[in-house]
Amino acid sequence: MLVPWVRRVAARRLAGHLPGRGYSHGAGGKGLVLGAYSSEQDGGAAQLTSAGDAFDKLVSGKLRELLSVCGPPLKKGKTYLFHGLHQDFPSVAVVGLGKKNAGINDQENWNEDKENIRAAVAVGCRQIQDLEIPCVEVDPCGDAQAAAEGAVLGLHEYNELKQKKKTAVTPQLHGSAGSEAWQKGVIYAEGQNLARYLMEAPANYVTPIKFAEYIEQKLRSFSSNVKVHIRPESWIATQQMGAFLSVAKGSDEPPIFLEIHYLGGANANDSPLVFVGKGVTFDSGGISLKPSSGMDAMRADMGGAATVCSAIVTAAALNLPLNIIGLAPLCENMPSGKANKPGDVVRAKNGKTIQVDNTDAEGRLLLADALCYAHNFNARAIVNAATLTGAMDVALGSAATGVFTNSSWLWNHLYEASILTGDRVWRMPLFEHYTKQVTDCPLADLSNIGKYSRAGGACTAAAFLKEFVTASHWAHLDIAGVMSNKDEVPYLRKGMAGRPTRTLVEFAARLGQDSHNTK
Repeated sequence: MLVPWVRRVAARRLAGHLPGRGYSHGAGGKGLVLGAYSSEQDGGAAQLTSAGDAFDKLVSGKLRELLSVCGPPLKKGKTYLFHGLHQDFPSVAVVGLGKKNAGINDQENWNEDKENIRAAVAVGCRQIQDLEIPCVEVDPCGDAQAAAEGAVLGLHEYNELKQKKKTAVTPQLHGSAGSEAWQKGVIYAEGQNLARYLMEAPANYVTPIKFAEYIEQKLRSFSSNVKVHIRPESWIATQQMGAFLSVAKGSDEPPIFLEIHYLGGANANDSPLVFVGKGVTFDSGGISLKPSSGMDAMRADMGGAATVCSAIVTAAALNLPLNIIGLAPLCENMPSGKANKPGDVVRAKNGKTIQVDNTDAEGRLLLADALCYAHNFNARAIVNAATLTGAMDVALGSAATGVFTNSSWLWNHLYEASILTGDRVWRMPLFEHYTKQVTDCPLADLSNIGKYSRAGGACTAAAFLKEFVTASHWAHLDIAGVMSNKDEVPYLRKGMAGRPTRTLVEFAARLGQDSHNTK
């Protein structure tokens, strides 16, 4: 005699509701992802969303019936997959959204509803992709933007150089409610995917000039209010960016200074938000050579440039009502006979001399000159992003981007933006305590590493950058810990993460809505 759960599974397989050998999903059909909330009572039946309710009525209650017999209640982030319920949707994934109206979690510092939707939708869409169905309709789950982000981020994978590729899946909104929010979510997610694409690509495919040209190509359709300047080495020299050039001279690849102007404000002369991104397209460490294990990941050491440039591409696509300038010093850090040597002294754009005690602390040399240049624009705020220190990864891991800032106004905007995106930030200290460790230097005004070496490495790096900033509203985002994803963010596959692009976009959107320049 069959035990009850075996009878149920057998019945479902006979009815075509479980995948079995020889099952066909049918030509031309779409996949469907529907959401279900956890019951308020432990062990209770899941509560379908309004879209799920409508579909259940369409199939005469079969969906609820199957959910009631298919096993334990649907948990957050888990799925049940059914086949043959409706001819237009041969495969239906029901995804667990957790508790309804969970809201902002003060312990986690994010909107739990949005994160649950992103994670659940991503899992459902990947299940449809595994079935090689090229199109999937997605339940908005009460927040169409979050659903779109989960779908588009969850399906992304870098497979440009593989002959065998996964089925490309196009996610679409199920129903008509929330179409504007859905499209906004698609644009946000595509922005992060652009950063992921650039960071994941091999360093011989994304050299400084190729990076700049790729971003220029992405911005061509917005040419009416976007200008892109690809500055060559000769221009960099005329700007007296000696710190930047000292890193670039170790490589045969010529450096590029990418400068983007997005004029979305009501007045072209309005003070812009200035984004600055570290653009080391490959970091060997230079003469202070990195260990070979894991060095291949240093193709993503231009993650700062990738995220800020992708954020500007996204801002242009959204037509955000503010002016943004993007600056990306791009080069390689290589160990040739022309490379920086430990103990060399170089001069930055503002005249300060820097003793290069470790050639693998090169990102701050690029940023020093770029930050000096950023002050030419009467910026509303200057925000730089960089995969700057392994110490940041040690401090926070992949949970959040570390933010060092001299402005509580700026911090509040970044923090509030990150609650919405789920791509969190965490404030770190800019104490004078750390400044003394980089200014106490035997040969120059500054050393490019703290004198106590391993102690507070992310903080001494930030203190170094602060020496090149006079603006009242500046933030340094150390994104080394969030550079890649293993399994920490469920709606991102393994690989380069493109974080925190969406938080930068949301931050810019908030500034565009803010009628006051500063607080």
